[in-house]
Amino acid sequence: MTASLSGRRCRHRGSSPVSSSWPNLVPRARISPSIAKIALAAAFIPMAMSHDHHDEGSIPEGQTVSVEPIDATLWVHIFLQTFAFGIVFPLGMVLGIIKNRWHVPLQVFGTAIALLGYALGHLHGGRVFNEKNVHAKAATPLFFLMIAQIVLGAYLKLHLERGIHGRIRPFFRTLHSVNGKAFPLFSWVQMLFGGITALGFCQGDHLGQCAAHFIMGSAFIAYGIVLTILLLVGQLWMRRTGRSQEFYDSAVIAAWGCVNTFTEHHWGTEWVKNDWQHTTMGIIWWAAGLVGIWLSIGRDGSPKRNFIPGFIILLTGWAMSSHPQEMMISAMTHKMFGYTLMGVGFTRIIEICFVLNDQPGVSEDGREIKAFQYVPVFLLYAAGFLFMGANEEQMELVLWLGMDAVAYVLILYSVASIMFLWTMVLINVYDRAVNPVTKAVPNGRGRGEEVQLQDANEFELDGLMSDDEDEGRKFLKGEGADDDSIGSPSTVGRNNQHVV
Repeated sequence: MTASLSGRRCRHRGSSPVSSSWPNLVPRARISPSIAKIALAAAFIPMAMSHDHHDEGSIPEGQTVSVEPIDATLWVHIFLQTFAFGIVFPLGMVLGIIKNRWHVPLQVFGTAIALLGYALGHLHGGRVFNEKNVHAKAATPLFFLMIAQIVLGAYLKLHLERGIHGRIRPFFRTLHSVNGKAFPLFSWVQMLFGGITALGFCQGDHLGQCAAHFIMGSAFIAYGIVLTILLLVGQLWMRRTGRSQEFYDSAVIAAWGCVNTFTEHHWGTEWVKNDWQHTTMGIIWWAAGLVGIWLSIGRDGSPKRNFIPGFIILLTGWAMSSHPQEMMISAMTHKMFGYTLMGVGFTRIIEICFVLNDQPGVSEDGREIKAFQYVPVFLLYAAGFLFMGANEEQMELVLWLGMDAVAYVLILYSVASIMFLWTMVLINVYDRAVNPVTKAVPNGRGRGEEVQLQDANEFELDGLMSDDEDEGRKFLKGEGADDDSIGSPSTVGRNNQHVV
């Protein structure tokens, strides 16, 4: 975030890679999906690396982008990368965790889309960007992380377990798993970098407040995602930890408060209004956070629920609703952000104290969820997007477009709704695979419709399934699996080993 956000785009000179076909003499040849991904990535490398640069002389003095509009090629690049990194790869990650057979085909498709978008990012015309933009700098490491993930997945699919491979395989499996689960986070950061680079935001004096808005806004969205996971599939896991949700929330609040206390004001310089507000906000965060940690542990060490995290969020929303702003539209957007955050804290306190009655959940099995429990979670998504969209340059752009604060807030709430929906879809895909829904049937055997459908599908595809997939199926049914089938939920898992 704090890196320079100025940038450039490049023009490709080379030609597209020439495709080849298999000889007719080998009609039954098969290609591993992992090998296909490596070949596809290698085919795009020359296209991305052999390019010329746009003329940066068209960029006005003191600006980071030219006045030309974004052309169609760059819009296609934006759409393809958002589709690949925002939809395909997260879904593929979940399918890898549950050992679904569609994981590898989906990741092959996502890799092809991502590499095509990467190439188009160097072929566009129209708007020109400065040389050192953070989006272009972050693209290369992200690209090699993706290639590394492919290589690790291909190695793990070979199942080499003898000799030195038996010693290094667990390390590669862990690395593959961690990188796969972290990839959505890398993708989120890169998409934010792309947005602020395309608009020429976060430069010079705007850098500090821009970084603060995007970091804090992303933190609220991440908190909402964590609460969504814990609400839908994590209640029993939380009980097994021996700690309440408020213990972890209060610990994070206290740690974040310590950071804000000593970083929001440049010590040795004059104090201004915003410095006082930000610094005192840090103080109340760590002070009240310590109280929340204390209240979350009973006399006998048992986990206890408390109101402190919700109260801190409510207080933060109240402070942000009255944060001084220079533009009226910015003041109204910040006020709506503050009200939304106050709603998060208020509804969270009601949920803990009155809906759950200080209990870990509504039911013992952790499957029952009250409608009211979704309210604070959804408002966290909305608060995050409102805060990210309330930075100074974005407010100036909205004002220049002639849009009022009401329309702008409704747009941000719409984006938050889509993000909330997509998060629940991904969690639902995981939950239905790991915890199949069973319903009583007239024959009294208790087999659910979904289980019957699953059995039917498995019967039809039984001849097409590999041994590894059969082990993954047994694992989901609780029949046991070997160490390799449960040790590496990642973005390249056990699936079809061959594609015709």
